[in-house]
Amino acid sequence: MDEVKVVVAHSERATLRVGDVFLKVDADQARMDVEVEAMALAPVPTPKILWRKPPVLAIAAVPGAAIARLGEPSTTSSAEWAAAGAVIRKLHDAPLPPRPGRAGRGLDELTAELDGECEWLVTNGVLPAGLVTRNRQVAEAALRPWTPVFTHGDLQVSHVFVADNEVTGIIDWSEAGQGDALYDLATLMLGHEEHLGDVIAGYGADVDLDVIRAWWSLRSLLGVRWLVDHGFDPFAPGCEVDVLRSQM
Repeated sequence: MDEVKVVVAHSERATLRVGDVFLKVDADQARMDVEVEAMALAPVPTPKILWRKPPVLAIAAVPGAAIARLGEPSTTSSAEWAAAGAVIRKLHDAPLPPRPGRAGRGLDELTAELDGECEWLVTNGVLPAGLVTRNRQVAEAALRPWTPVFTHGDLQVSHVFVADNEVTGIIDWSEAGQGDALYDLATLMLGHEEHLGDVIAGYGADVDLDVIRAWWSLRSLLGVRWLVDHGFDPFAPGCEVDVLRSQM
């Protein structure tokens, strides 16, 4: 008999795995609506939806393995990183979904959130002021006008699965919607800068590397408090705090 494995669990949502079936439990049905809608619209490999009975969504496991893990060296081939870039480009070239996603927050909202998190990090002694100030300066390059595209919104390496030099599936679409293309690319490459050239080659378009690095700083600054509050460790080797230190 298959065991029940807790993949992730915190106050907002939980994901369980039983054999080749994932059960996603989410108290926010609007967020689940976004995920189901995005998977139906995205012209890229996504998990098969088996059934839905709120607050639970059952999806099938995708083949292959995650392209990498944050904080761990990647053993994935350059060809598979390039394949990820090509699939992301296909997503970004698709017709826009009907609503903004996490990567599509307005500049005023994003700037206010960033300034608030920076103040919290320093006031509470979580990170040195110099580290926060430097990364806030780097993050400024991401706060610029952009043309909206179909974005995944949470394209971290553990959400992209590959096998035999192909992308076999992209999971966790709850943050999808209209947004900044470079946010997706930066999220995928967070902590794995050594494969940035491979991804850009597969993506097949000019990419502003200063904006990519800016998103690394911005996403990491915004993420530290949430990660701590939800039982994760942003101080683990190769994770968000190391990314912030690398920007120095």
